[in-house]
Amino acid sequence: MSGGGEKGTGTTKTPADFLKSIRGRPVVVKLNSGVDYRGILACLDGYMNIAMEQTEEYVNGQLKNKYGDAFIRGNNVLYISTTRRNLADGA
Repeated sequence: MSGGGEKGTGTTKTPADFLKSIRGRPVVVKLNSGVDYRGILACLDGYMNIAMEQTEEYVNGQLKNKYGDAFIRGNNVLYISTTRRNLADGA
């Protein structure tokens, strides 16, 4: 984790801070089943229930389906990660 172990600087971020900061940004949501959902994080709650927009479903790395909006129940979520920008995106 970032922060460099500095004490007293007030820069420590909690997981809740991270989740608030990524709302409206592209994310990858990995489920316990191994399926990935990639899209824009619309909102989430304390149970990790997730609402996403422009969602794509990936199984074994292959695009399987596209959804406008998707809702994922929190008990199925393994992790949420911000997506890395591709070279084609200008990063």
